[in-house]
Amino acid sequence: MKQLTFAPRNHQLTNINTWTPDSRWLVFDVRPSGASFTGKTIERVNIESGELEVIYQAHHEAHVGVVTVNPCPPARYVFIHGPENPDAQWHYDFHHRRGVVVSGGQAENLDAMDITPPGTPGALRGGSHVHVWSPDGTRLSFTYNDHVLHEYNPVLDLRNVGVALPWGPVHPPCHHPREYSGSHWCALVSQTTPVPRPGSDDINRAYEEGWVGNNGYLKADGAHQRWALAFIGNTLAQSGAEVPELFIVDLPENEADWKRAGAVPLQGAATQMPAPPLGVKQRRLTFTHGRRYPGLATMPRHWIRSDPGGEHLAFLMRDDNGLAQIWLISPAGGEPHQLTHSISGVASAFNWHPSGHWLGFVQGKQIVMCDASSGGIKALTEILPDAPSADAVVFSPDGKHIAWMQEVDGFRQLFITQTGQ
Repeated sequence: MKQLTFAPRNHQLTNINTWTPDSRWLVFDVRPSGASFTGKTIERVNIESGELEVIYQAHHEAHVGVVTVNPCPPARYVFIHGPENPDAQWHYDFHHRRGVVVSGGQAENLDAMDITPPGTPGALRGGSHVHVWSPDGTRLSFTYNDHVLHEYNPVLDLRNVGVALPWGPVHPPCHHPREYSGSHWCALVSQTTPVPRPGSDDINRAYEEGWVGNNGYLKADGAHQRWALAFIGNTLAQSGAEVPELFIVDLPENEADWKRAGAVPLQGAATQMPAPPLGVKQRRLTFTHGRRYPGLATMPRHWIRSDPGGEHLAFLMRDDNGLAQIWLISPAGGEPHQLTHSISGVASAFNWHPSGHWLGFVQGKQIVMCDASSGGIKALTEILPDAPSADAVVFSPDGKHIAWMQEVDGFRQLFITQTGQ
């Protein structure tokens, strides 16, 4: 086990894609723990020498955080960027943030912003968040909140999932001082409603998404689906209780299909959220309303993760003892299978080893790997003085190391250890 950072400040890893493609650097931001978003820099640390480098410095009272790295060389970084020169009307919030990409030392906006009717297809009207590159590095997923609906009626500003695609740049007319261009063409892919019908597949929130397979997955009819995202969607039980379930959305391959609107314009309308392209429909994979503990687990916070081959989606759900365990399900559908049976439960977000044979996470006060076939547990650390952070446990691209955060003298520091793989 090796501690990489020592400065008296927090070092925050994102939940996936925190390593450079050569497995030599870990990227992080310096937000304080908790909900505050006040970090000024995006940085990286060399796992061999401990050398620190600043990738990006925010200016004009803006703040940055939640950085991920493109999995394909050369290293490209994307992160949340808050508004410059914030004021009482426009300051950092869910619907006032954007993605910024840094490549070769140059920064550019990922998503365009256009809040002036009728809007611009390919631009957003609000804030994107937690940008995650696809395994081939060509596009990104993100979660989204909408400025236009927030101003009209905050009840309608529901969390959704979107995709940034390599068909930009997008240049809105920019009639408002807070509008800007973006390098990628963006569209939402989830559909939400503020009042889900109890017992239905309606959801009022889409979040914690993950790409399905390095090259997609095989559908139930044997056809190959190249692009798909899985995510958590909040349904309502007949009792009215909120129940998070697992959903999947198959995505188009061709640019023309992405740009074909359905009943609602891609860029949304005055009282409607931006809409998915024509024919893009979400599909429910889990039906847990009748279980003793219905729904996917929300604590610890986790993101849906697919194995590289696209055969299994992993998620957390409580067992009959109320403990969060890892479950697997095919993206084609079927019954979920419980993988872990820990007497203490899974205590963090998790990720797949690049081989697809293991998953890594926190169990008790240890970093462990779980055999994806048998559920057997292999401890990678001794029992630690304090429980590691539940936010992120991330394998290096070469599979030789795993990284996590742990508090030392009141500050989150970065650690790695070898996996033996």
